[in-house]
Amino acid sequence: MSDAGSSPAGRAPGEGGHARTTASGMPAKTVYRPDDVAADYDRDLADPGAFPYTRGVYPTMYRGRLWTMRQYAGFASAAESNRRYKYLLEQGQTGLSVAFDLPTQMGYDSDHPLATGEVGKVGVAIDTLADMRALFEGIPLDHVSTSMTINAPAAILLLLYELVAEEQGVDPAELRGTIQNDVLKEYIARGTYIFPPQPSLRLVTDTFAYCAARLPRFHTISVSGYHMAEAGATPVQEVAFTLADAVAYVQAAVDAGLDVDAFAPQLSFFFVARATLLAEVAKFRAARRLWARIMARRFGAAEPKSHMLRFHTQTAGVQLTAQQAELNLSRVTIQALAATLGGTQSLHANAFDEALALPSEKAARLALRTQQVLAHETDVASSADPLGGSWLVEALTDELEAAASEEMARIDELGGAVAAIEAGHQKREIE
Repeated sequence: MSDAGSSPAGRAPGEGGHARTTASGMPAKTVYRPDDVAADYDRDLADPGAFPYTRGVYPTMYRGRLWTMRQYAGFASAAESNRRYKYLLEQGQTGLSVAFDLPTQMGYDSDHPLATGEVGKVGVAIDTLADMRALFEGIPLDHVSTSMTINAPAAILLLLYELVAEEQGVDPAELRGTIQNDVLKEYIARGTYIFPPQPSLRLVTDTFAYCAARLPRFHTISVSGYHMAEAGATPVQEVAFTLADAVAYVQAAVDAGLDVDAFAPQLSFFFVARATLLAEVAKFRAARRLWARIMARRFGAAEPKSHMLRFHTQTAGVQLTAQQAELNLSRVTIQALAATLGGTQSLHANAFDEALALPSEKAARLALRTQQVLAHETDVASSADPLGGSWLVEALTDELEAAASEEMARIDELGGAVAAIEAGHQKREIE
């Protein structure tokens, strides 16, 4: 395959700007041509809503239903966070996303000595059922879906949420939402774990079984690449490490005796959206295709919903700057556009002031308005997979899928995601 630009790193003679590389680290071509794409349409692409879901998990995508606008929020007390949630819902937000403080994430009560100085700082403090009740006071839980970014103590927080819903008279079968519940990435990127990997896996798979029986509309996990990406993972590593973790969860559940088609439809994922728009769109498409094939071929899943990679996206916080913070509005808009062009199911757009502090009310409103402008003042929602068929996007999708598959094979050679984590593989690769 020829490249119109033959200078180093894909830059043509006299071309301005810095050297460009693709998401997999290969030189980016100046021009992409039909012979750069080897995909068979029915096998590798297919229509949206059809296996392997490269072009999207639903036939009509946003023509049928827009993505959920889910701004991440939580700070100080439950009452203060409740006021912010109500404000965002009044402004047109269509889903809730709860940020918990570090003591809550680590399973400590607010009065524990180790919680000193951290209570309510980067999220809301939830110690008791009364706190959870106050957090959702006046918010009917049968009318809103709630995502909770909680991992090691996820089962406890989910139960508190279910109890509050029960007090509201809501049937558990009608509750919609997501718990992150992805402890494996905590060993790689964040560190808010309580137990070693194997006991943590037991808690995760127990939650799968519980929700399959009692909370069928709740996503039992959000396998997260976002935090690894923010810690330095490339797009290829983000996809590979995330899907390798997901394989470990599915295998653990199958080994525990669960039927893959009983719990797999409740799995979900969480990715970053960077400002490298075309590469990010290709990343989302490659992840969908790769996961569909893994579930069908490796686990023998028969249910179409078991093959679908449904995901939440948050715009890249590490790309925001404290200097000239207003420019972050432009950065976030491009990042959010990448997520929507890539077919996300829900989206959090970062506030422009997040490099400085927790979002102000004005900044949170502008972040939500960014999503609303994309949804209602552009044509991004008019057609499913609008960049499908672009030689560049298709070539990058193929390239990223192949590179992520190679990295996943290396993890398999190490004994799988858990063994690789215990050996420090992913952490070394990212750092």
